[in-house]
Amino acid sequence: MVQVVLVENRKQFKQFLDFPYNHYNNDPNYVPELRIAQRALLNKKKNPFFQHADAAYYLAFDANGKVCGRIAAIINDKYVTHWQENMGFFGFFESANNQEVANTLFEAAIGWLKRKGVDGVYGPMNPSTNDQCGTLIEGFEYPSYIMMVHNKAYYDTLIRGFGFKKKMDLFCYKLITDEVPVRMLQLADQVEERLKRKGIIIRKVNFSKIKEETVKLRHIYNKAWEKNWGFVPMTEAEFSNLVKELKMVTTPDLVYLVEDHGEPIAFVACLPNLNEVTINIRNGRLLPFNFLKLVGFKSRVKSVRVLTLGLIEKYRKTGIDACLYAKSFEGAKKMGYEEAEASWILENNLMMNRALVNVNGKVYKKYRIYSHMFNIES
Repeated sequence: MVQVVLVENRKQFKQFLDFPYNHYNNDPNYVPELRIAQRALLNKKKNPFFQHADAAYYLAFDANGKVCGRIAAIINDKYVTHWQENMGFFGFFESANNQEVANTLFEAAIGWLKRKGVDGVYGPMNPSTNDQCGTLIEGFEYPSYIMMVHNKAYYDTLIRGFGFKKKMDLFCYKLITDEVPVRMLQLADQVEERLKRKGIIIRKVNFSKIKEETVKLRHIYNKAWEKNWGFVPMTEAEFSNLVKELKMVTTPDLVYLVEDHGEPIAFVACLPNLNEVTINIRNGRLLPFNFLKLVGFKSRVKSVRVLTLGLIEKYRKTGIDACLYAKSFEGAKKMGYEEAEASWILENNLMMNRALVNVNGKVYKKYRIYSHMFNIES
C-alpha cells in the first residue's frame, strides 16, 4: 500500500530534496542538481517566485516506509493574471515505476489544487516555464545540458496512465559550431552593417553595469515572450535573482543585447554547459571538496547552451535573430566550445524552429508538457 504525506517539517523536506539522488544513482546520463541550488529553489521564504505563488510538496512511501516518489502542486498567480486562465501546475515529479505510486501522488496534488479552486493542471513545471519544465520523451541516451531536465523513460507512461494528455512538446536542437554555414555568418555581417545604418546596435552585455543592463534585459524578456504559450512574466526580484545566478556561469562573449537608438529590443544569452562538470558530483554536495571541481570550469567544458533568444515582435523578420546566432557561435568557437544545444523551443514556434534548421540544427531531444482538466475533457 502506498501512503502519501504532505511535507510539513525539516525531515520531510530533506527527504523530498534527497529522493532524486538515490533514484537516479545508476543512471549515467542523469546530472545531479546542486543541492544548494535546489534547496533555494524550493524554499518558499527565499525564492522570489513564491511572492506570487504557492506550492504544496508531497512524498510517497511504500509498504516498508521507504520514499518511492514525490510531487509538488503549484499555484502561480502571475500565470492566471497573464493568461486569464484558472490553471494550476504540478512539478518536481519523481516516481518508482509503479502506476499506483504515480496515481497516488497525482491524486494528492490534484486534491490540493481543487481545494484552491482551479479548473485544471499543466505540468511538469519546476516550478514554472521560467525554470526547468517538461518531461523528457526522446533523447534519453544523452546527458542533460545546464538547467534542463532528465528523467526516467517510463515517466511518460505513468503520466498518461493517470489520464494526462499532451499539451505541448518542446524541442532541443544540437548544433556543431564547425558546421554552422559560413554563408549564414557572412550574411549576418551584412545584416548587422545595414542595421547599424538604421541606428540598431548589437553589443555585448556590460557585466560591470549589470544592474542597469538587467532592467533592459527584463523589459525585452517580458515583451518578447508574452504571447508564447506557457509564458509567465518575471518580476523584478525574480529576474534580478536569475541574472545574478547566470552571471556566475556565463561570460560577456556569450550574452548580446540589441538596441534601437538606445531602446532595448532583443538579446541572446548562452551558458557554458556546467553539467559536464556536475555530472561527476553524484551526491549534489559541493562541500567539503567537490567545489574544487568547479574551479575554472568555463575553460574545461566543450559545450554551451543557447538559453534564450528573444526579439520584441515588431523587430522580427529583420535578420536580428540571425545576427545574434552568428555572434553566439563566434563567441562559442572563440572560447573553444565544440557543440551547442538550443533549448527549449515550443513545437509551434515556427519562426524559431526554422531559424535553427537553417543553421544546421537537428532536433535530438523532445520534452512534453501535459494537461488534465478537472471538469471538462482536456
